[in-house]
Amino acid sequence: MKKALARLIIRMSDRLSSRPDKDAVFKSLSQLHDRILQGKKDSGLLVPFDLQQGRFIIFSDQHKGCRDAADDFKEAADAYTHALEYYYDHGYTLINLGDCEELWENTPAAVMQYNEPPLRAEARFLQKKRYYRIFGNHDLEWHYAVPRRQFLRPLFGKKLRIYEGLVLQTQYNGNAYRVFLAHGHQGDKRSDGNAFSKWFVAAIWTPVQRFLDIHPDTLSESFDLVDAHNIMMYEWSLQTANTLFISGHTHKPVFASLDHIDRLTKQLQRATADDDLTAVTALQTELHQRQEEYAGKQLVKTMAYPTYFNTGCCCFSDGDITGIEIADGFIRLIKWSGKNSPVTHRKVLEEAPLYYLFDQLPRSI
Repeated sequence: MKKALARLIIRMSDRLSSRPDKDAVFKSLSQLHDRILQGKKDSGLLVPFDLQQGRFIIFSDQHKGCRDAADDFKEAADAYTHALEYYYDHGYTLINLGDCEELWENTPAAVMQYNEPPLRAEARFLQKKRYYRIFGNHDLEWHYAVPRRQFLRPLFGKKLRIYEGLVLQTQYNGNAYRVFLAHGHQGDKRSDGNAFSKWFVAAIWTPVQRFLDIHPDTLSESFDLVDAHNIMMYEWSLQTANTLFISGHTHKPVFASLDHIDRLTKQLQRATADDDLTAVTALQTELHQRQEEYAGKQLVKTMAYPTYFNTGCCCFSDGDITGIEIADGFIRLIKWSGKNSPVTHRKVLEEAPLYYLFDQLPRSI
């Protein structure tokens, strides 16, 4: 009975889930990007970095909750905190790319109470001037001064600023290249500040989620929509010269415009054609693990230019977290896991030199 009810709720949630509109996505992202480049610091900052020396770790979608059955962060909290210790010790700048806290389901006061260790780990980066925070649709309240001062300032101090986006800028071959960052909910009619969606999550979805122990990353029926939204953001990224775009929101990692399952599938096809049995075995194992994590994905579209990246999320039900590193001239998709181990492990899933990607960007827009 409980499983049947869970399936019914999942189908209902798909009907009421986010619905990105391509025209709205393009318009919202373009306006945000242009405001930042025009120097409108209330929208975001233009941050210069050295191509070979700059170090950034970008995490999104922690959805920090209250450690109850509806808290999607609770299983990943230890891996996240340990990862922050690593990046702090290795001189990285932390960029939180939105939906850091789950404020549709919980009050800010409750979230602060149950998440002091990871929040203090984040605040250490700010004390060293190595911290940027972006708001998403589930922590939109941080965009406003009153709740930000009341709840975040006691931990982060007066220097905390929260933006809608960020642009990192570097130089290569005498030209400026940029990395544009935004949460990715922009233009999503049921997520972009939508009052009904927020009410539905708080009043209907959360109590049912607690009772049935349902987590968003297990909702296999919704993955076609997730891919469609990622493709929209990829298509937007093609419009902007000399720019890579990194978002979150969909909870689905994308590296260089190709999601990890598609990339592994292509590598497996190549290894099979080459009769490389060792590579075939390793890739089959890796592909099986990823397909379990992202079960239900059906829509596949090859994206020709490496302009789009997605961090994934920090709230997988198995305790893993994914993120994007920019470090020492490379960009990497990484995963931290350690729920069933005494040691938290960092694994590089994908990597590429930034100069190589810059050389692959479309020449005409």
